[in-house]
Amino acid sequence: MHELGIAQSVLDAVQAEAATRNSKPVKVGLRIGELSAIDPDALRFSFEALTAETDLQGLTLDIEFCRRRHRCLDCATEFEVKDFIFDCPQCGTNRNECISGEELQLAYVELEEYEPSTA
Repeated sequence: MHELGIAQSVLDAVQAEAATRNSKPVKVGLRIGELSAIDPDALRFSFEALTAETDLQGLTLDIEFCRRRHRCLDCATEFEVKDFIFDCPQCGTNRNECISGEELQLAYVELEEYEPSTA
């Protein structure tokens, strides 16, 4: 279950960004590609388990799932690959390249300013 390691890496990045801005993280967004071999439900579960009963409890995880898309090398048409059909819907050739679907990106971190307690 590599999703646990990915969740921990995301949280480390979020905490580092929040620390540099003296802010509290409230939401983090990820882009996950269809070909990335990451189970979004397992990632969400890992994320929630790692944030439970910590100062990050309540941090929202927003996942954008990116479908596999290709670009035709002959006519430049971009299309979504479904059912392993790689033929260009415009010109019919199967000469194409993958342009989306392999993502694993930290898309954004929403922060809110706060004053740390001095008590």
